[in-house]
Amino acid sequence: MPGLSPVRGAGVEASRAAVRLVRLPLDLAAEGVEQLAGRLGRAMPGTGTGRDAPSAADAGIPVLLVHGLADGGSVVLPLQRALCGLGMGPFVSVSYPAFSPDLRAVARALGEQVELACARSAERTTVVIGYSLGGLIARYYVQRLGGDVHVPLVITLATPHSGTATALLAPPHPLLRQLRPGSELLTELAQPAAGCGTRFVAFYSDQDEAVIPAAKGRIDHPDLMVRNVLVPGVGHLTLPLHRPVVDQVRSLLAAVQKAAVDADPPRHGCPGQGRPGAAPGSPGDSRAAAEDSGGSR
Repeated sequence: MPGLSPVRGAGVEASRAAVRLVRLPLDLAAEGVEQLAGRLGRAMPGTGTGRDAPSAADAGIPVLLVHGLADGGSVVLPLQRALCGLGMGPFVSVSYPAFSPDLRAVARALGEQVELACARSAERTTVVIGYSLGGLIARYYVQRLGGDVHVPLVITLATPHSGTATALLAPPHPLLRQLRPGSELLTELAQPAAGCGTRFVAFYSDQDEAVIPAAKGRIDHPDLMVRNVLVPGVGHLTLPLHRPVVDQVRSLLAAVQKAAVDADPPRHGCPGQGRPGAAPGSPGDSRAAAEDSGGSR
């Protein structure tokens, strides 16, 4: 996949980091308001808010976007805007308490949001896009909590799938300990996952300053249907908004939507019939294959 030169990539990342520092207090304040209101995530369509409400152009398979650690909507909302117009949707930004003590609990809460989205969708299925920690939350839900019944595709962006060395230097918070290589949670994710029907596409970078070493951003599991996509020269904050990445995500979503439209009758994850929305021949259909160039399989 096209990337950036190291110098240009560092400059873009520094610019995004400066903006992130300005936005961080606002995002944390917004998360606090939502927690006081007793809501895990933003309202689903029909419950009264306008930001995630479906439009005439977005009335297909729901797409849930899960942000990273203490990121809030400032990262996923620009991505959400870039993905509109595909016939997918509604797009729902799912948030969770900052520095929750256990990723498993957050994954269970994500499952509730997925089931609610599926219940309001004619296709009874949804796609999940997770940035950074959000990708690990999505993977745990699908791989360990049976979420593959509802989710045909998980896209992760700059996610520490095998942990990260930066977590070794972080404060000893329970959630941050779960991101340390070899943690109990990551060991659990390495266990067999035979029969998991979800396809995974993991975008990672060789210049990610948060996921170290870079290979930790890959999914290397023999039982999972995986496509790993290397994005050269792009930093942690830049990757989810990098235009070539956005274009590939749009293509992946379009393939899922087309498969759902073409299915006759629609599939709903019945045993022996595959998973809903899986497009035959689409990227990621081969199990445990690592594709670092980002091309089609």
